[in-house]
Amino acid sequence: PSVMLAELLFQAACVSLLLSGGQGRVYPGRKKPPSFAVERRRVGPHVCFSGFGSGCCPGWMLSPGSGQCTLPLCSFGCGSGLCIAPNLCSCPDGEQGITCPEPAGTCGEYGCDLSCNHGGCQEVARVCPLGFSMLETPNGIRCTDINECLSAACEGLCVNTEGGFVCECGPGMQLSADRHSCQDTDECLATPCQHRCKNSIGSYRCSCRPGYHLHGNRHSCV
Repeated sequence: PSVMLAELLFQAACVSLLLSGGQGRVYPGRKKPPSFAVERRRVGPHVCFSGFGSGCCPGWMLSPGSGQCTLPLCSFGCGSGLCIAPNLCSCPDGEQGITCPEPAGTCGEYGCDLSCNHGGCQEVARVCPLGFSMLETPNGIRCTDINECLSAACEGLCVNTEGGFVCECGPGMQLSADRHSCQDTDECLATPCQHRCKNSIGSYRCSCRPGYHLHGNRHSCV
């Protein structure tokens, strides 16, 4: 029995020595290489390392501008919101969640196109620019200019332009600040008469001081 006990104690001592030695051999191999911190600073945050090298951690992708893993991914898309972290959207109503609810009826009567970005896809209404209407043709939908002069309230002349319209006034009149109505131009401010000038709506009239009469040119005094 004493011999067996001695053998057991000897084996236990060997195992203990083996384990302590083994740990000493394994530990240096498990330490992070000195260049790890330098490399991590170089490639930026959200970088994961594996036996095959480094890459962006799940939920992150390379930002086009900096080339660093700083662009978050939202698998379900954020609609009209903004992807601020992996699968975390900041929505226009101030709420945060894995996605943002789309407002009802965003597509209107012309249907939707699909717009995709890094965070997912969203439906975008097909509409024409202001001043144009949508027209269905055999070749598809195109935008045509609206003739606003059919309904525009111009006091003078209405001129239709691409995507809008402008109002113009006749001789002796000028366009008011509201760009729709016309007001009289005071031609006498430009002193067209040699002696006296009297302004009138859309025109003016020259006259002379006593002892003079108006020349045939209707401006000079003789």
